[in-house]
Amino acid sequence: MTSKVTYLGELRTQCQHLRSGNEFITDAPVDNNGRGEAFSPTDTVATALASCMLTVMGIKARSMELELKGSYADVTKQMAANPRRISGIDVELYLPAAIVDNDRKVLERVGNTCPVMQSIHPDIKTAIQYHWDL
Repeated sequence: MTSKVTYLGELRTQCQHLRSGNEFITDAPVDNNGRGEAFSPTDTVATALASCMLTVMGIKARSMELELKGSYADVTKQMAANPRRISGIDVELYLPAAIVDNDRKVLERVGNTCPVMQSIHPDIKTAIQYHWDL
């Protein structure tokens, strides 16, 4: 097993990564009867995309002897109705300006093909922007 998710009541769950014991809480968003006091389940999906992109880019950067520490991503999720679902995920990545163009292209290709990106349904519009100005 990978994780255990426990319903705490009041539209909240506690999610535990079994190997490490790390935990986080999800909460239903305000626009869906929740308190909006933590990531919603759909927030975690959108956030996972950016996290996966930065992780696989970090793996590749390490093999290229490049440093991405301090890089970050801003994530915006769009929702649709009938049925309620994620309709779009925008990711803006901010990465070190010191990395040269050829290496940037390699890292962008790796980021764009991360496992989460490959798992997102084609109906979900993704917009990815790379800013090489950190």
